[in-house]
Amino acid sequence: MNKFMKIAINEARKGILNGDGGPFGACIVKDGKVVGKGHNRVLKNSDATCHGEIEAIRNASKNLKTFDLSKCELYTTGEPCPMCLCACLWANIDKVFYGCSILDNEKIGFRDNKFDELMGGRKKLGKYLSQIDHDECLELFDEYNKIENKKNY
Repeated sequence: MNKFMKIAINEARKGILNGDGGPFGACIVKDGKVVGKGHNRVLKNSDATCHGEIEAIRNASKNLKTFDLSKCELYTTGEPCPMCLCACLWANIDKVFYGCSILDNEKIGFRDNKFDELMGGRKKLGKYLSQIDHDECLELFDEYNKIENKKNY
């Protein structure tokens, strides 16, 4: 398993165990070093924008003291929703690696696919998005799916 995806999975698991939100964790890497990480905090913060990727972008920007995350890569447990994908593009992140697909997200109760279709899909992004470590991230999603009384948004 990719060592940076493992960090994203651990970040997501931390959020799940704390009841912060869904099984989405992310880390941002520059020059082989983690410069930011975050997990879904939508429930914790009562804020629909606190997705794992957004939290990681905020953390990396703070740590690097810049909004420009050029030469950075983002690793995330779930394929970014349209909001997070646009945030990655706005932050100038060079490449995004994800574990579970938008269709996997849908299987555990999230509606990313609905918004993705509304926004026109991802065909024009070329190789900007790459799927890795699907099985390990799917295992995380299965753990999340087994939680009783969880809230989806």
